[in-house]
Amino acid sequence: MSKLITYLRKIALGRIEVICGSMFSGKTEELIKRIRKSDKSYKVFKPKTDTRNKKNKIVSHGKIEIEATTIGDVSEILNDMGKFDVIGIDEAQFFTNDIVQVCNTLANDGVRVIVAGLDMDFSGKPFGPMPFLMAIAEDVTKVHAKCSETGGPAMYSYRKVENSDTVMIGEKKEYKPLSRKAFVSKMKKK
Repeated sequence: MSKLITYLRKIALGRIEVICGSMFSGKTEELIKRIRKSDKSYKVFKPKTDTRNKKNKIVSHGKIEIEATTIGDVSEILNDMGKFDVIGIDEAQFFTNDIVQVCNTLANDGVRVIVAGLDMDFSGKPFGPMPFLMAIAEDVTKVHAKCSETGGPAMYSYRKVENSDTVMIGEKKEYKPLSRKAFVSKMKKK
């Protein structure tokens, strides 16, 4: 039976879905929802860079969680190629650009790949491999948080603390979601 599944997977190409947006916008929750709704065999991965939750889980801000494998190199995902129908990847912005080829390889092998990540860094610039993932995806969903100052849709992750490193793991103490108007106003004051 597994040979038949492998054959069917090879003749039917998979797909790549990207879920992006600012911090606190529900990206992880949407990733978990899609994986659970699929009713297919799945495996979820997260980068070792993301130390906010337990090593073997991803947890949304709404406290919805799912088992996940923590990896240092995105190529480790290919070790599970052919074993699962759906591969989920959270916090994709923290991986190298190699993630683009890994996702293409999986999709070309018939796997549904669901990727979630920040589309912009704290300065409002495209973040890591996310623009490339969006370019190759069959489906891109941009989710929005609520702006903590205007109440409108937020698309920026404003860093409240002084730190110029592109990668700085944090939560509500370090970041807040802002609309374009509020973000531009804050950045002009810096």
